[in-house]
Amino acid sequence: MKIYPSFIRPFLFTLEPERAHKAVFEFLKLVQYFPILKKVLKRRYFFEHPALKQDFFGCHFKNPVGVAAGFDKNCEIFDVLPSLGFGFMECGTVTAEDQSGNLGPRIFRLEKDKALINRLGFNNHGASWVEKHFERRSALFNGGTEVSPPLGINIGKSRVTELDRASEDYCFTFGKLFSYGDYFVVNVSSPNTPRLRELEKNLTPLLKALEKKNLEMAEKLKIRPKPLFVKISPDLTAGELEEVVASCLKNQVTGIIATNTTLGRDRLHLSAPLEGGLSGQPLRIKSTIILKDIYKQAKDRLILIGVGGIFSAQDVYDKILSGASLVQLYTGWVYGGPSTILDINKGLAALLEKDGFKNVQEAVGKGV
Repeated sequence: MKIYPSFIRPFLFTLEPERAHKAVFEFLKLVQYFPILKKVLKRRYFFEHPALKQDFFGCHFKNPVGVAAGFDKNCEIFDVLPSLGFGFMECGTVTAEDQSGNLGPRIFRLEKDKALINRLGFNNHGASWVEKHFERRSALFNGGTEVSPPLGINIGKSRVTELDRASEDYCFTFGKLFSYGDYFVVNVSSPNTPRLRELEKNLTPLLKALEKKNLEMAEKLKIRPKPLFVKISPDLTAGELEEVVASCLKNQVTGIIATNTTLGRDRLHLSAPLEGGLSGQPLRIKSTIILKDIYKQAKDRLILIGVGGIFSAQDVYDKILSGASLVQLYTGWVYGGPSTILDINKGLAALLEKDGFKNVQEAVGKGV
């Protein structure tokens, strides 16, 4: 009998979703101050296999499974998450301004659908707070010999910022946090910030501004520019998706994260309409189809990260065969518990071996 689905999840699911998240988050926040606890968790949940290892943009990924943005909004516990099996982390979304997000309740469980609906609205402490927090962390936690897994920082537009000043807003956050992320994600696809998705339909001005800022910061700090990813919506039309891919290729973007949450509500067990972005199992097929479409257009010119409806090793394998080199999950972790990543990575290694692939990269796009 597994403890999480039998005992822990039923208890957590008696709590309001945001309160349950806070309880888990505070526990993990405490763990980071006890290295012995991190080691115990890592010994239990981290699985290594040569077939799962990859190297991109100067970073080493011990496995292709990362935690999606939204769990660690203010970059507070990213160093604990590898102990639970993750090969990389993405924190945020961070905005230029401190903002509380939308009014609650703003997270809803759809247990029959293995899904969540959220309308959080980029609640975070703002770029300046997160920058200071990174500085404090450096003093507290530096000194270890182990190399940290890659860290992505997801950035978005502040609610109070008008669309015509969006580039300035993104560049402020990017500049503030430039030193701390191994890669950055331009989030233009959350459905919970008014008019944000309009930026997705005309990406070039924003990407050009970020490219310029990237070169300026790299020159200033005498380091390489940071890899930039664009996180896209699953609700784009075929024509809009083509334009997004073309903009990313034209503006030297490193890759695309496909996809964010959806506004679609097909075949859900809903007694009443709920506003917000839907994640989880109902998004799996839709996000995978979009992943395939991007891979067909971009081939190996973009690194693709697959997100949406990942609960098992087979789900991850399907994303890889559809063009993803890396994947991320969040909702699947909520339903599956702490052993989810361990089970996925063990299962993925077996699936690769079964089909004769020596590593993840050999399998990328083979199902397209």
